Formats: sequence, C-alpha cells, structure tokens
Amino acid sequence: MTLLALGLILWIVPHLLKRLAPDLRAGWGEAGKLAITLALFAGLVLMVIGYRQAEGTVYWGRNPALVGINNLLMLVSVYLFAAAGMKTALARKLRHPMLLGAVLWSVAHLLVNGDTPSFLLFGGIGLWALLSMALINRAGPWTPPAAKPAKFEAMALAGTLLVYGAIAGGHYALGYPTFG
Repeated sequence: MTLLALGLILWIVPHLLKRLAPDLRAGWGEAGKLAITLALFAGLVLMVIGYRQAEGTVYWGRNPALVGINNLLMLVSVYLFAAAGMKTALARKLRHPMLLGAVLWSVAHLLVNGDTPSFLLFGGIGLWALLSMALINRAGPWTPPAAKPAKFEAMALAGTLLVYGAIAGGHYALGYPTFG
C-alpha cells in the first residue's frame, strides 16, 4: 500500500498548497504550475497502480442494494462535476459542487468496497475534499457565479450521461462490473 499512500500524498499536498501556503505557491510562478501538474499526474498514476496491487482486510463486499445506491450516487457525483464546469443553476446554489461530487464519489465507492486499500484511497480523497471545502470557506465569502443560458443545463445533463457511460465502460474494461 506504499504506492497508494505515496500517490495520495502527491494528490493531496499539491491541491492544498494554494490554501495552506499561498505565498510559497505564488512564489513558484508559472514553473510551479508545471511541477504541480506533474505531481498530480504522478499521484494519480501511483494511486491507480497502488490500489490495483494493494491487499488488505475485507470488512464487507458488494451486494445489489449497495451497488444500486453506488450507481445513483455516482450519477449525482458526475452531474456535480458537470454542473461546476457549466455553472448550472445547481452550481450557483452550491459553493463547492465539484468537491461535493468528490465526496459523493468517495462515499459511493466505499459502499461497495469495504476493504483496507479502499478505505485509504476513497476515504483519503473524501477527507481531502472535505478539508478543501473547509479551507475555502475559511478564506472568505462566496459570490455565486453569473447565470448561464438554459442550454448549459441541457449540456450538463447530456455530458453527465456520456461521461457516466464512459466511466461504466472503463470500469468493465478494468474488470470492475459497475451494474452487477
């Protein structure tokens, strides 16, 4: 689980730098953006490799009810990511739609993966998202984004269904049945 933990660190630390050490991060300038991007990419790769290699105690497994709840939470999670990018009506009501989507993603995955590596990966990302929300809220007040045309609502819904289908297909290709 060392690779998994290292990957989480390379994901969490760069994401939190802007909030925890803004002067340090700003001092890196444009070169810092490349370094952070590389760290995030390396973290993502290490999380995938580390999770696929990790072994640990299993406390619960999949069952049809949890799979159904997982799929519903994942659909909402993907929509929240789309809503954040499209600045939909929901995104104008929620301060952190993307981070809330990450929390729902985390919870959904923990419902159907009750083992130690999953606690580390999905729980770690969920805790990062919650901490990020708290740090952003502490930084100051929020101004909701400006309203967008109604077509953005439809685009967010269509994009959600396409991305959700692609994610399900990717999970099947990797040997993780999404609906079964």
